[in-house]
Amino acid sequence: FPSCNNVDVKTDSLKKLASLSQDVTFAQEFINRNGLKQIFYIVEEGNEDGCTLMDPALLCSLQSVRSKNGLLSLLSHFSSTGEILAHTLKAFMELMEHDFVSWETLSAAFIKKIVSYVNMNAMDASVQQLSMSILENMVPSSRVLFELVKKEVTVDRLLTHLQVTNAQLQLKAMALLIALLLAATDAERRVWGGGQHWGTNIIHSSEPLGDEMAHYLYVLQSVSLNLHERRMRTSVDPYSQEQRELLQSLRQSAFESESDAPAGTFSTERRRSLCAKEFRKLGFMNNSNPAEDLRRAPPGLLALDNMVYFSRHTPSAYSRFVLENSSREDKHECPFARSSIQLTLILCEILHVGEPCSETAQAFYPMFFGQDHFFEELFCICIQLVNKTWKEMRATQEDFDKVLQVVREQITRTLSLKPTSLELFKTRVNALNYSEILKLRQTERLHQEETLAVPVLELRERLKPELLELIRQQRLLRLCEGTLFRKISSRRRQDKLWYCRLSPNHKVLHYGDVEEGVHSPPIESLPEKIPVADMKALLVGKECPHTKEKSSGKQNKDVLELAFSIVYDVEEYCLNFVAPTRYEFCLWTDGLNVLLGKEMTSERTQTDLDVLLSMELKLRNLNFCYDFSHAEQ
Repeated sequence: FPSCNNVDVKTDSLKKLASLSQDVTFAQEFINRNGLKQIFYIVEEGNEDGCTLMDPALLCSLQSVRSKNGLLSLLSHFSSTGEILAHTLKAFMELMEHDFVSWETLSAAFIKKIVSYVNMNAMDASVQQLSMSILENMVPSSRVLFELVKKEVTVDRLLTHLQVTNAQLQLKAMALLIALLLAATDAERRVWGGGQHWGTNIIHSSEPLGDEMAHYLYVLQSVSLNLHERRMRTSVDPYSQEQRELLQSLRQSAFESESDAPAGTFSTERRRSLCAKEFRKLGFMNNSNPAEDLRRAPPGLLALDNMVYFSRHTPSAYSRFVLENSSREDKHECPFARSSIQLTLILCEILHVGEPCSETAQAFYPMFFGQDHFFEELFCICIQLVNKTWKEMRATQEDFDKVLQVVREQITRTLSLKPTSLELFKTRVNALNYSEILKLRQTERLHQEETLAVPVLELRERLKPELLELIRQQRLLRLCEGTLFRKISSRRRQDKLWYCRLSPNHKVLHYGDVEEGVHSPPIESLPEKIPVADMKALLVGKECPHTKEKSSGKQNKDVLELAFSIVYDVEEYCLNFVAPTRYEFCLWTDGLNVLLGKEMTSERTQTDLDVLLSMELKLRNLNFCYDFSHAEQ
């Protein structure tokens, strides 16, 4: 056995353990022989000199499991800090990945040590990253572990990790924050503000966002917006004193009402008549019982919340909206209450309130982060937009649905520009007036009509074969460049990477595992290969064996949409993929179909073909005009 003072040998040995632990056979044997107990001991029971002992007898007996790999020369006396500790934690993570051991069996002493590494100010970054990954995997396992991590690792502490320049440390900190957020109750999420402030520093960073960070920001946005779901799905309670008072506050904020005079001034009937008149001016359809307008859920009580927020936080704009419409002819009034209810529903649909988080989506709105009361503030901007658009369209009550349809278009078109603040959103959405919407619609309609003209259709058909061949070559070129794929396990962790690329002569697919940070490995470094001639079929979605295996559990729709498999040699052999994005899925399935001599079937093929056809038609139209002018001269 090497001396415990030989740090290089110890480091190399433990590094080999971390690597071998990825193998399921080795991992099972290691765990069966009490190997985890030795790892726990390394982490929990470091001696005063920083060294600890792993049982050499265990290591000797394990050599027979993977002797061809030169299994672990001998692990003795390891330091529990720095690089050696990082390898120890990496080995632990790889062993736990096989699901032989429950996270709930971890000792309090082990968890306490892991927590201490996250909370330390001066600690090796790789150790902190691995420690946060361990906690991230513990949190969803049980409520007890969630409570423990939430108590010992504060949100403020994790937020400090988001301020560092180390991108991987930022990513792991965000992953742990997301795990805590997803495991929390709505009440706990509200205490944290839904998490929308967590991404502020990331959003304003000059560094480009990776796919994982973009996904985490999407989750923050989705979970925070879903805090409105309960109110959105709750109808008004006609017996709720609180809700009746909120409705009355809307009326009282808008009018100096005779109906609020001291008791005895008017009869009950007269008072009710005055209230009904004012609720009608507010735009309620049921004047005598305005609560009836809010029985529809969604948007439910969320619409009432928005109206009250608007009246209290922008009282001048609220009064101006109501009084301006009160002075118009009845048929030209823009009904505040009816508009607010419909607008709330539109915003819920656009922002996907109440929909479950996708496990792969990356779409988020930069203006969401760092903004208190985002949904309510967005409503305040958009309800004033309704009134503005109503006037521009010179609408009547019969035009209500048409106006709200235009408003939906104004909002979605502006959101597609990804404004970085609500103020910028407000500027852009107001600039996109009804006249601009009409121009955009006309341009799009003319473009559509142009492409449908008979001569154009004939030319399109002649151009298609040439352009489809161009797309085929692009797909094969993309396969030659290769793509980094993530291995999807039964848990949410997705940090194992492999790379696949097509040889330049289009005859062999090369693939193999790669380390984090490697983006385009050379073909020579990818040890596995499949001759294209041996490929028999392409499977997608539910047909894939790696999706069928998980059919007993809750199958994620996004993963199903990104899964594909290559069947080769005989049907028992498959190479299974989960594409990082829908775009990559389309490119790879198209390219593989080209190699198999089949049609390209992805939606991306049609999109690319339409774009190329449009460009080619415009170029040929310009040439035609030029030739005509030249002939005239």
